Amino acid sequence: MTATPQLVPEPRSGSLASSARDHLWLHFSRMSTYQSSDVPVIVRGEGPYVYDDAGRRYLDGLAGLFVVQAGHGRRELAEAAARQAETLAFFPLWSYAHPAAIELAERLAGYAPGDLNRVFFTTGGGEAVETAWKLAKQYFKLTGRPYKHKVISRAIAYHGTTQGALSITGIPDAKKYFEPLVPGAHKAPNTNFYRAPEHGDDPEAFGRWAADQIEVAILAEGAETVAAVFLEPVQNSGGCFPPPPGYFQRVREICDRHDVLLVSDEVICAFGRLGTMFACERYGYQPDIITCAKGMTSGYSPIGAMIATDRLMEPFLQGTNYFPHGYTFGGHPVSSAVALANLDIFEREGLNEHVRSTEGAFRSTLEKLLDLPIVGDVRGDGFFYGIELVKDKATKETFSGDEAERLLRGYLSSALYSNGLYCRADDRGDPVIQLAPPLVCDQSHFDEMEQIIRAVLEGASAHL
Repeated sequence: MTATPQLVPEPRSGSLASSARDHLWLHFSRMSTYQSSDVPVIVRGEGPYVYDDAGRRYLDGLAGLFVVQAGHGRRELAEAAARQAETLAFFPLWSYAHPAAIELAERLAGYAPGDLNRVFFTTGGGEAVETAWKLAKQYFKLTGRPYKHKVISRAIAYHGTTQGALSITGIPDAKKYFEPLVPGAHKAPNTNFYRAPEHGDDPEAFGRWAADQIEVAILAEGAETVAAVFLEPVQNSGGCFPPPPGYFQRVREICDRHDVLLVSDEVICAFGRLGTMFACERYGYQPDIITCAKGMTSGYSPIGAMIATDRLMEPFLQGTNYFPHGYTFGGHPVSSAVALANLDIFEREGLNEHVRSTEGAFRSTLEKLLDLPIVGDVRGDGFFYGIELVKDKATKETFSGDEAERLLRGYLSSALYSNGLYCRADDRGDPVIQLAPPLVCDQSHFDEMEQIIRAVLEGASAHL
């Protein structure tokens, strides 16, 4: 069954697409595509839907970009921004403070586990990751261990695009044009259980093996030179790799044994994506640093943060020591006010509880797609799932580079969109369709996603 995009009255400006083609440099996009086709122009959103300049409606299956947790069109968030702008539109956090940032920092510290009480604001997730690595380096220099500066992250993982964060990122194609990058970033295997046949049906054994590979990487570099391990609770790139049972507990033990900081990169996974305010809570581990962004404001204004333990702040409270790092718009008053209003919505409407109570239904709805020969795996947690596409389900054979190109870029991305679903067809690892809808979605939206994806995948063989 193919869902038909709903048409609603909406004025259209015929010049928008052509103006975008001539002047707007799109992110992560092949601009040559738009020499022969229009740039899609999204003009408004309401709840879990967005609308283009022709009035066509699309289910937002990616929450914008893992961002719009509370849904589109929340007037109170826009009003919170306006109220703050009327009072104090801008002031930096460089040796000064303002009420919105103070209140938000206290609130985030209250949500975070353990003694993660120190909040350093940024304007986005990549900046938060960059901040965390710089903090780890300086912390060890200030505490007499100046050789500890390297970091370990995982294969295919994405952690941002700034030079430091890009070094931590584990996607070769994302890095090759910008090398040489910041030295000292090393990779360990990720937690893709679907591609771990040597561990059979034993996820706990796989989790022990994957965690131990982080220790192998630490020892290979020399524990006295490694400052931090950066891990997403559920790895995004590659198609939603959840942690196996016991994985993070073992990683925590390894980090403690070698005096290495554990950074939980929750830019995507925090603020309800997995049904808890911070994802480390869901998986039962205590990081030394959390990086977060995206869902903190549901995307209504940009903000990010690094949250560190009291222990990491301690040397910066001594004498003339300080952290020579910052951003003009970090902790922006308007963004901070919007974040506070967004967190009010979380508490008032029980968004975390809603995710936890409906994630099983979401998963089971998507698992219906496993009856299609092209669907090899459905994996994820909360409202964060990946559907891996395979050439041969029995052998798990994936598509060649040319086949993946024809399948994802030549067909799937445009077909899903034209059938009324905005989501991500991703080939940074093996080909996947990723879904991370607004946290206000219910069974009707799960069914709509499944029906559109089914109809599109049933037509995929003609394009291979």
